[in-house]
Amino acid sequence: MTTVTSPLAGQAIGLAAVPDPVFAGAMVGPGTAIDPVREAGDAVAPVDGTIVSMHPHAFVVIDEHGHGVLTHLGIDTVQLNGEGFELLVNKGDTVKRGQPVIRWDPSAVEAAGKSPICPIVALEAVADQLGDVQESGEVAPGDNLFTWQ
Repeated sequence: MTTVTSPLAGQAIGLAAVPDPVFAGAMVGPGTAIDPVREAGDAVAPVDGTIVSMHPHAFVVIDEHGHGVLTHLGIDTVQLNGEGFELLVNKGDTVKRGQPVIRWDPSAVEAAGKSPICPIVALEAVADQLGDVQESGEVAPGDNLFTWQ
């Protein structure tokens, strides 16, 4: 079983509340979302594993069970072309849960006209594989978001 922890501080809001139909409809995969605190900081690894995809606005970590967890920083943030995002690790790097991966500023994303809401998604999973999904309440980096069987 994989426990996925929060890469960010903020409010858990659930995927259905994400202002993007692809994430809200869980087409990418099941999970939850976080409305982050509006201050510059680091998005951290939600599991121990290897970075298999690395973009300024998103990253995927695959753990020892082959579970890929996507952290997507904001909605439509690909359109910012990396501006305001600082990569702290590289694709292929091994990371530990809680290790800083990307430095960013949700308030700058919002100022650029994008939603800072962050989907945290279990890739290639089905909803009934996830348990204890946090869809409300305050979360801090390292707090449990969901388990993955």
